[in-house]
Amino acid sequence: MAVKIRLKRMGAKRKPFYRIVVADSRSPRDGRSIEQIGTYNPVSDPVSVKIDEEKALDWMSKGAKPSDTVRNLFSKQGIMQKFHDAKNQK
Repeated sequence: MAVKIRLKRMGAKRKPFYRIVVADSRSPRDGRSIEQIGTYNPVSDPVSVKIDEEKALDWMSKGAKPSDTVRNLFSKQGIMQKFHDAKNQK
């Protein structure tokens, strides 16, 4: 089973709000997810990003692949750097 970390769209029309979720790669974008690990609101004036770092690092260490957008969000939060540092220390 291939697991992805990706965005799940919520919110009203023209007011998107996203949850960062861990899901099976075969499930639809807004379908069933395994676990929610954060939120992303691109509409708010300072863009709001809240991510549970421990859960994100745990899922990536188990083999979950982040989507391109989620990878960019993780990079801005410093999570990708921590993941690569932890990976290289082993």
